[in-house]
Amino acid sequence: MTTVAVLGTGIMGSGMARNLVGAGLDVTVWNRNADRARPLEDVGARVATDPAEAVAGADVVVTMLFDADATAEVIESALPSLAPGALWLQTGTVGLEGTARLAELADRHDVDFLDAPVLGTRQPAEQGTLTVLVGGPEALREKAAPVFDAIGSRTVWVGERPGDGHRLKLVANSWVATVTAGTAQAVALAEALGLDPRQFLEVISGGPLDLPYAQLKGKAMIADEFPTSFAVNGVVKDLGLIAAAMREADVHDGVVEAVATAFRTADAAGHGDDDMAAVVHAFRP
Repeated sequence: MTTVAVLGTGIMGSGMARNLVGAGLDVTVWNRNADRARPLEDVGARVATDPAEAVAGADVVVTMLFDADATAEVIESALPSLAPGALWLQTGTVGLEGTARLAELADRHDVDFLDAPVLGTRQPAEQGTLTVLVGGPEALREKAAPVFDAIGSRTVWVGERPGDGHRLKLVANSWVATVTAGTAQAVALAEALGLDPRQFLEVISGGPLDLPYAQLKGKAMIADEFPTSFAVNGVVKDLGLIAAAMREADVHDGVVEAVATAFRTADAAGHGDDDMAAVVHAFRP
């Protein structure tokens, strides 16, 4: 049986851990706030008191933490306890520079490493239907497969280099953030012009301009209800990583900077922990 340690059991990591247990894997979890990890005992996971204890004896270690600094801090305390031949799957969104830094850390400790960010939010994480975007050696595919099959419905091997998975992840997240901000702008404009904003969603419904995501987020905006699937402050972080990648690649970043300004405005207005649909508050008078 594959033994797996999951470091980070927030919105995404907890759902992933539940699906790993459900797939019959031997799972140990750790979270900085132990109260976020303890409910996983009810489904059969063990809860460790520190990262080193969590990874001891694990075949595979999964990190799902907020950013590169948090991931480096946690994994540095855990790496000395890893068993020879263990595989580290880095699934959090940490950007290109962060991925390079973590891959170098793995190399320094002679640990196999896959850059494996995921597409999806709370519900796909809970349902095991994430899309895993992998950058790293194909030779590690078989060892990683039990984990990827448990947490996702699709695994895309983007390229052989650590960072290739993140390149596609940043491209996809740039689209997600832009669509959400564009929907928020349209909803707020409809409201300000005295229209029922539901008419906007109705008029695009079923046509070439329609998107299920725009419908989902637009309805949340209109209802002013924001149960968190992907928090505003997480989008702010990711947009910073996207902008950095665009500048490095010499791609004009005007649109992503405008989108980032909207999300930063919503964050500053107290919506940082709300779902990304709360960006609508950046457009309302």
